[in-house]
Amino acid sequence: MNRTCVNCFKTLLISLNFLCWLCGMFVVAFGEFQMMHSKFASLVTTFWPIFPANTLVVTGTIVTCVCYLGVLGGMKENRCMLISFFVLLFILMLVELAMACVFLVYSREIDTYFEKDLMRSLEIYRHSIPESNKTVKDDFDAVQHLFRCCGVHGVADWKGDVPISCCTKNPCNNLPQTNWQEGCLFKLRDWFATNYVSTGAGVVTMFLIQFICLCITIPLFCHFSRRGLGYQ
Repeated sequence: MNRTCVNCFKTLLISLNFLCWLCGMFVVAFGEFQMMHSKFASLVTTFWPIFPANTLVVTGTIVTCVCYLGVLGGMKENRCMLISFFVLLFILMLVELAMACVFLVYSREIDTYFEKDLMRSLEIYRHSIPESNKTVKDDFDAVQHLFRCCGVHGVADWKGDVPISCCTKNPCNNLPQTNWQEGCLFKLRDWFATNYVSTGAGVVTMFLIQFICLCITIPLFCHFSRRGLGYQ
């Protein structure tokens, strides 16, 4: 392979990895923003590791570190960095595929846990004294106000003790209080599904870029090995 081809592969590898590095930084920042402004974390605790914000932060951090190694390896023409980048990127791609399979296979189980967590949070809200479990109460009130819903399956879940956050009209201190009739379960499911679709689209795009980087790394490493380069 002549030097022109090597330079082309090298430039392409550095450019793609730098693009992935920027995407990873953006994903981490967006995930941190979601974590700080999320109103649902205390309500859905069973599968908190796959919460959209947590998924974005963990995935973005790993991608950023791996792609940074790829950029340095391409710039310095270092075989150690390139082979380390290749192995780490290959493992990362396997993990991404495994996560996609888990979501597809266990999607129904996740929905079941989702419903159980919301019902548990509602019961905590109902049976707590005014000063206790304030985080759960505030988050449930925020969900009902934001999504214009009431309870998990409907207003009947509150068994007559309906909070003000279910009120549809101001002022809410007038009796009888008019409440939202639709439950929050399906609206929250739709919200999570939308977030995971967006996250999945981003992961697929990054997966394609990572695959191209993986293919480019092999001929570069072989060329540097034949020439005895890469450890200086």
